Amino acid sequence: MRKILFTIIITVYISSNLSGQVKNPVSTPVQANPQAESMLRGKNVYTQFCLPCHQADGGGVQGLNPPLIKTEYVLGDRTRLINIILKGFNESVEIDGEVYSNPMPPLSSLTDQQVADVLTYVRNNFQNKASAVTEAQVKAVREKN
Repeated sequence: MRKILFTIIITVYISSNLSGQVKNPVSTPVQANPQAESMLRGKNVYTQFCLPCHQADGGGVQGLNPPLIKTEYVLGDRTRLINIILKGFNESVEIDGEVYSNPMPPLSSLTDQQVADVLTYVRNNFQNKASAVTEAQVKAVREKN
């Protein structure tokens, strides 16, 4: 009888622990990933403002809108890239032997956070891997202009 009672008690105890009903559980805070959140917001900005010209795959449009895939403009100097968003770009540019000449309008109405998010998204998508752009970096560039 004791053996059966002991088995029942152990079974109930194990079942309650497996179902998450442990008394005095240690709570572990969930860590947010700021870059992941920025990338998600950046994808939304990209879809709304950039996708029509640079396309869903970042490949651009031949002869018109440059690709965003592994180019020096995307992976290089963040200040130059921020300025392209804020001031637009009205020059012909050669990338991988192809000339692109469609002017890009300024997107200065975007907030500093939106610019940082979309650039972080672009710099870490389309086969790119580069450091994030922060709201503070965008703000500093905007203030200099």
